[in-house]
Amino acid sequence: MGKRIGMISLGCAKNQVNAEHMLYLLREAGYELLPSVEGADVVIINTCGFIDSAKSEAIDNILAMGQLKEQGIIGKILVTGCLSQRYQNEILGELPEVDGVLGTGSYGSVVTAVRALLDERKFVEFGDIDLPGDELGRVLTTPEHYAYLKIAEGCDNRCSYCVIPKLRGRFRSRSMEDCLYEARLLADGGVRELIVVAQDTSRYGIDRYGERKLPELLRELCKIDGLHWIRVHYLYPDEMTDELIETIASEPKLVHYFDIPIQHVNANILKKMNRRGTRQELDALFAKIRARIPDAVFRTSLISGLPGEGEAEFEELCNWLREHKLERVGAFVFSPEEGTAAAKMDYPEQEVAARRAEYINELQSRIMDEYNAARVGTALEVLCDGYDEENACWYGRSYADSPDIDGRVSFTSRTPVRVGDFVTVRIEGARDGDLYGEVEA
Repeated sequence: MGKRIGMISLGCAKNQVNAEHMLYLLREAGYELLPSVEGADVVIINTCGFIDSAKSEAIDNILAMGQLKEQGIIGKILVTGCLSQRYQNEILGELPEVDGVLGTGSYGSVVTAVRALLDERKFVEFGDIDLPGDELGRVLTTPEHYAYLKIAEGCDNRCSYCVIPKLRGRFRSRSMEDCLYEARLLADGGVRELIVVAQDTSRYGIDRYGERKLPELLRELCKIDGLHWIRVHYLYPDEMTDELIETIASEPKLVHYFDIPIQHVNANILKKMNRRGTRQELDALFAKIRARIPDAVFRTSLISGLPGEGEAEFEELCNWLREHKLERVGAFVFSPEEGTAAAKMDYPEQEVAARRAEYINELQSRIMDEYNAARVGTALEVLCDGYDEENACWYGRSYADSPDIDGRVSFTSRTPVRVGDFVTVRIEGARDGDLYGEVEA
C-alpha cells in the first residue's frame, strides 16, 4: 500500500493551520509527506470557498490534479476545507476525479479518509462545525522562523455578504493554556515571529470566559523566550478596547501593525452589510491609535460595488482613504455569494465595481509611495526571509509587512546574515513599492 502524501493548501492562513494539523496526523500515522504532489499516492487539496475567485482557484486545482491522476502521476484525490463544506452534495457528483471529501468539521478524520481511499473506497464525512476543535500538533508549512497561531475558529459576526459562519461555525475560542502551550512549542522550534490569527481575534475569550481576553493572551505570549515579534491579524474595529491598544503600545514584542478590516465607511452601506459601528467611530478609533502609537501601520480590506454603493458613496470612501492615508489597503470586488442576504440586494454591475476597485488600488499606490519615501534615510529592523540569487541581495520584512500580503525590504550586508536573523537596515530608496537598503555595520 502506498504511503506518500502530497498537499495543496489554498486560501487564508487559518486554512493553512488546518492543513498543518492534517499533515501532522498523517506523519504520526506513518505516511511520507512529499514536498510536491508528483508521485503522491494521495493528494489532499485543502480548499477555500469564500468568494468566486477562491472557488475558481480550488476547482482549477482539482481539475489539474485530475489530469495528473489520469496520467498516472498521482493516485487518489481528497478534497477538504471550505469548498467541501459549502458544496457537500455537488463535489463528488460534478467532479468525478475526486475520491473523497472532508468538511471543515472533520479534519481530524484525515487518516481514516486516506486509508479508505487507498483501499479503493470512497470517503465522505462532514462533522459538526460548531464543536470545539481538537488540539493537534502541526507540521509547519511556513519557513521555520515564523508561524501562525490560530486562537479561535468560526465567526459570530453575520455580515450580510459573508458565508464564513456557514462554513466554519460559531465563534469558538481556544483555551489560553492551549494557545500558550502551542506558542511555546513553536518558539522552542525556532519561530521568531508569531502571527496571531482568527476570523475575529479581538473577540477572543468572549465565548469561553465571558469577556475579551486578547490583551491578557498577548501579554502572556510576550513572556515567551525566543519570540521576537508578535503580529495580530483581523481586529474588528468595534471590538477594539483601550486596554488592547495600550497593550500593543506598551509591549515591545507586539509590532505596531493593525489589521482592521472595515470594508466601507458609508453609513447606509455599513447598515446593509450588518456591520457594527459608524464612520465617526472609525475616525475616532484610528485617531486614538495614531495619537497613542505614532508609528502605527494600518492594513484594511475594502469591498467595491457593495449593495447601495453609488458614485456618492464611493467618493465618500475614497475621500476617507485620502484623509486617513492607511499604509496597507486591499480592494476587492463585491462577490454576491449564494446563501447570503447581500446577494439578494441591488448592487452595481461587476464592470463598475471592478473599475472602482482599480481606482482604489491606484489611489492607494500613491499613498504607499508617500509612505515609502518617508522611510528613506531611516533605520528599520528587518526579519530576513531569504536570499535573492538573481539580484544578489537578501530580502525580508519590517514590522509594517506581514508575510505574503505586504511588501518586502531588499538589502545588502557586509557581514554574514542568515534566514531568520533580525538586522537593522538603513533604507536607501524604494522601487516598485518595496524598500531597499544596506545593513548597518
